[in-house]
Amino acid sequence: MVKALDRRQKSKSDWLRYGDEMRRPLLVNSDFGKSNKIVIVGGGLSGLCCAYRIAEKRPDIEIVILEKNNCLGGVIKTWRDGEWICDVAVNAARPHPSFWRLVQDLGLSDAFKSSNPKAKARWILINDVPHKLSFLSLFKIGPFNLWRSILKSRLGGQSVADTIPHTEISDALCLGIVNDRASNVDADFLIPSITGLGGKPPLPSALLRQKIKSTYPIFTPKNGTLASFQDGMSTLIESLTEKLESLENVTIKLNSKPSSADEVARDFQIPQSAVVWSAPGKLIDGGMTEISVFAIGYHKSQVSHIEEGYGTLIPDEKYPISGILHESDCHSTKRAPDDHRLFRLMVPHRRWNQSKDSVLTCAEQLLAANPAIFSCIGTRKIPTYRPGHMMKITQTPLNCSYVGWGVSGVSITHVVAEAERLAALL
Repeated sequence: MVKALDRRQKSKSDWLRYGDEMRRPLLVNSDFGKSNKIVIVGGGLSGLCCAYRIAEKRPDIEIVILEKNNCLGGVIKTWRDGEWICDVAVNAARPHPSFWRLVQDLGLSDAFKSSNPKAKARWILINDVPHKLSFLSLFKIGPFNLWRSILKSRLGGQSVADTIPHTEISDALCLGIVNDRASNVDADFLIPSITGLGGKPPLPSALLRQKIKSTYPIFTPKNGTLASFQDGMSTLIESLTEKLESLENVTIKLNSKPSSADEVARDFQIPQSAVVWSAPGKLIDGGMTEISVFAIGYHKSQVSHIEEGYGTLIPDEKYPISGILHESDCHSTKRAPDDHRLFRLMVPHRRWNQSKDSVLTCAEQLLAANPAIFSCIGTRKIPTYRPGHMMKITQTPLNCSYVGWGVSGVSITHVVAEAERLAALL
């Protein structure tokens, strides 16, 4: 089943439509689409996008979404307190035409804006000193040492620490995405374009990027920028929910938590091949890590010494905070009251004593004392993607189809592009 999909990945038109997402396997049962009913387990962004794209292409198919919670959206949530606005997990989208197409198709183009181009800078705190990430960061690793490690990683099954042999840089990269140390993270999962997962595209990389760039609707993003919604990422969930609720062939069932594809198949009298599992964790055997997210805001005068930018990653575990995102700097729309700035703090539970005071003390040390606002806005559980994860899942027999950030990719652009790829098989 996976091998057949790998042959499809060699299509030039697919590479032009999805770019590097074609490196990631599409874990779809070979009999998917032969049933007149499809049940999607998980009502997060991935499940909702799959339902939307399938319903859009095949209105003759009945679609059921099963969500374990009493609301849809999964990890996509936006916290609000007056004029303070902060996304709990994903706050923006990296450039990818699949995401731009989804925004346009949902009629959200006017609320979708490019990020602040002045907030590109990223830092890593090393020995209590912030170091700006740039091309020169390669010299901290050593270009030849890096190249040898990359070549070795193309054998597959290596960790990010093996591929990027600089502890602080590789740890920071992983902490900012999957809340884990680089030695615990599969390089094929996190950085497949570096490890060469999925093979070479049918065009030179520079030409492929140029051709993909010409396909963006709404606006063409500039290099290094992100894009976000005026009122936070929950805008996307609300729009998808409204769209799906208006469709006669889509049913949403909340507070429903099946334990297996076999159980779903029996309950709905469908073959397991008609089940799409988008809930996290089914193909993960490394457990979960947990992280809490805090919002902290200041008057601009209090943090005038903090340079405008995207954020700082903190691999040193003596700090409970692993990352500080400059939430109000990133976006072109307001996330804080006038003359104020908002920051998002990432606090891994393995570093934290569960005292909010310890987080506040650390934040005041790193930013400034006496914040105007300080609040814990959410907690997340993130799967652990051990080295060899991608090699293992591509060899796993598929009783149903598996999609989502808990399987083959963590980014918001991945799950949106994956939904398009899934629907294209119908």
